Amino acid sequence: MIIKLSPIRSDAELTVIKRGAVLILNGESFDFANMGDGDTLPLDAFTSQWFGEAVTRTGETLEVTLRLPLPANFSQEQAYPVPLLNVPDGVVLLPKPLPVPIIAGEVTQ
Repeated sequence: MIIKLSPIRSDAELTVIKRGAVLILNGESFDFANMGDGDTLPLDAFTSQWFGEAVTRTGETLEVTLRLPLPANFSQEQAYPVPLLNVPDGVVLLPKPLPVPIIAGEVTQ
């Protein structure tokens, strides 16, 4: 599986879990197991806001583009993400934001 990331400015959070040909986005499952070689699912086939382009399968490779939310403290890795290649099953590690600066006199909990 190849996951491409398309950054968008948003304070929303995205959690991605991969299980075979299934992607779980913030708890919602999307099963691509029935896609054959050369198949394409157009963007309008999804009700989820997290898909950024059509999903395609070429041979055994599934290619998915997800919208990556960028918080105010986004990192360069988030702003200019590289495709995630050969994504293993489990929690997908997305680029992290920069640490939130601590302002002098601010109390943290």
